[in-house]
Amino acid sequence: MYGYEMRVLVNPHFFIAWRHETNHFWRWHVISREHQINDEIRAREVRLVGAEGEQIGIKSIRDAMQLAVELNLDLVNVAPTAKPPVCRIMDYGKFRYEQQKKEKEARKNQKIVDLKEVWFRANIDENDYQTKYRNVVKFLNEGDKVKASVRFRGREIAHASLGQKILDRLSKEVAELCSVERAPKLEGRSMIMILAPKTNS
Repeated sequence: MYGYEMRVLVNPHFFIAWRHETNHFWRWHVISREHQINDEIRAREVRLVGAEGEQIGIKSIRDAMQLAVELNLDLVNVAPTAKPPVCRIMDYGKFRYEQQKKEKEARKNQKIVDLKEVWFRANIDENDYQTKYRNVVKFLNEGDKVKASVRFRGREIAHASLGQKILDRLSKEVAELCSVERAPKLEGRSMIMILAPKTNS
């Protein structure tokens, strides 16, 4: 079929196919999860786009495959839901490499948001509060979320309102840097509030 036959699997990424008419090898890629390529395409006819992006028109799958073989390139189904499906002739290995390179660059430039936790005591003194406050400001400026927690010891749990006051004060003092993603809430022996940094629009 199509003037070639499968010979050998040379590595996990592509097969080698020998084409008798032109006496050369043609790459045959394993099917990607993202695209149907080469003999995985089951449509009887396709709208074909050439290797340079030119519109070739509607072709039978046999003719489209033959053109790809002659150029030693791959036939890739880029729009499987279209009627007929749109296929493009391309170097699929090169395409995937460039796509993965772009994704890698995007991940590199992406800010990973961490959740930093800062603990306060229910009977915290002013100096200790200021130290904790500076840490919260630092984390928010670095683009991280902050989990502000007030830990109650022993009978302090009976005065949970003290923790509420501390967290309310904190949220007001850092209001320009963040928004309250989660309002103060008592969980066990701790009252927890989560602050999220404001994004630059």
